[in-house]
Amino acid sequence: MISALLKEIHLSNSFLLNDKSEKEIIETIYFGGGTPSLLDANDIKKVIHTVKKNYVISDNAEITLEANPDDINTKKLSAWKKAGINRLSIGIQSFKEADLQWMNRTHNSSWAKECISLAKETGFNNFSVDLIYGTPDLTDDEWKKNVFYAIENNIPHIACYALTVEPKTALQKMIALNKKKNIDNDQQARQFLLLMQWMKDAGYEHYEISNFAKPGYRSRHNSSYWQRKKYIGIGPSAHSYNSKCRRWNVANNELYLQSIKNNIIPFEEEILTDAEKLNEYIMTSLRTIEGLDLKIIEENFSLSERKRIENAIQKYFSEKKIIFNNEKIILTDEGKLFADGISAELFLVKG
Repeated sequence: MISALLKEIHLSNSFLLNDKSEKEIIETIYFGGGTPSLLDANDIKKVIHTVKKNYVISDNAEITLEANPDDINTKKLSAWKKAGINRLSIGIQSFKEADLQWMNRTHNSSWAKECISLAKETGFNNFSVDLIYGTPDLTDDEWKKNVFYAIENNIPHIACYALTVEPKTALQKMIALNKKKNIDNDQQARQFLLLMQWMKDAGYEHYEISNFAKPGYRSRHNSSYWQRKKYIGIGPSAHSYNSKCRRWNVANNELYLQSIKNNIIPFEEEILTDAEKLNEYIMTSLRTIEGLDLKIIEENFSLSERKRIENAIQKYFSEKKIIFNNEKIILTDEGKLFADGISAELFLVKG
């Protein structure tokens, strides 16, 4: 698979050409999806080297590896750092033992905490942890202990997500059979509101609905998605975007490998309409601290679209779910609970 990935990096090197047919400067590299921390450090090094051969890379590029706590040890951390990784995203999920067992995680609470210490000792000053709230038996006090452990240990970036039950998953089946409790939406909303206040008090910047960072530690990679920057994905199921179209590779590993062997990238593609571009901007911008910029709507789409959105948003202003700041629409803490619904209300629907 690694040789195929390296080959695709070369085959894809024209996808991000700008309007002057010059290569875009790559500011972030992200090893994510699946379990990239299982990769041998030498393979990680080969991928980074191949990217640098085929693209123009920023001198201070952010290079992140998603790491499963089970894969973390001092030897691997050192090898990742030597290979070129300068940021980690660690899938902690919880520091509470019962939560980890409920989510069927293989690591335990003590190891979740040890991972943080090891990352720091190895020199990873820039790293993130994921935390999950809204599990059925997670009390508000226990959620506070989870969050405050991260705060007190000076973790620079924390991504927090409400537990979701996806259709046709083992968790959904267990809940349907009454073998596990279902989630409580009111509990999740309350724990999210508590989270926002705790993080604000601790000096973290709530720069995107699910993401909190100490000053200077935003995820530059994830921010590029919310800012609608171009990106390219490598490997089965990977998605790419160049401001004009979106494409995604086939999920089937065998078909992917055979196609790459024949110098063909097996992907499907869609050309984005103006309505789709507008809706994506609405959805992503409202999730961020900067908010939706009405000037961008007017300049990139039309004055009539700006007016339509201004009219549609008035009820949320009166409900104190949004604020206006320098021609920008920004969600309040209460409004963040309704982000998806507010975005959908503003979407341009084409019949």
